[in-house]
Amino acid sequence: MHNDERIVGVETIVGQARPGWDEYFMQIAQTVATRATCPRASVGAVLTRDHRILTTGYNGAPRNVPHCTEVGCLLVNEHCQRATHAEANAIVQGALHGVGLAGAIAYCTHQPCVNCSKLLISAGVERIVYDKPYPDAVAIELLAEAGVALIPFAALLSRSTS
Repeated sequence: MHNDERIVGVETIVGQARPGWDEYFMQIAQTVATRATCPRASVGAVLTRDHRILTTGYNGAPRNVPHCTEVGCLLVNEHCQRATHAEANAIVQGALHGVGLAGAIAYCTHQPCVNCSKLLISAGVERIVYDKPYPDAVAIELLAEAGVALIPFAALLSRSTS
């Protein structure tokens, strides 16, 4: 590759840009979010380790429970109680299929709430990359206390292009 063809943070293959790992996994999380069944938000999560997908999850009703798209949302304090969050579903997939998550990186379309943050901490996730912010000061504080890196996806993109 010639210096004038080099793109920082992205490889070039036959004139096409190849996404870096963070961009690749965030794109997958965004695709996973298209399976969400709560109309209030389409959220996706991908848990990875060593550049391999371990599990995925999207927000939707628990197994054998009707989805919001079928019977409507069950709202309490403006939060849907019917839907399980994407991050929790990704962790449950690990539990169901015997996939350990210690040392994983979570790619989430939205910054995790306090409950999902606690689950990710307990599952051993070491880094969370999120696309859309969700203001939850307690979640941010707990993640910091646990030593879990919380990284806005935009910050990674700005680093790869500078």
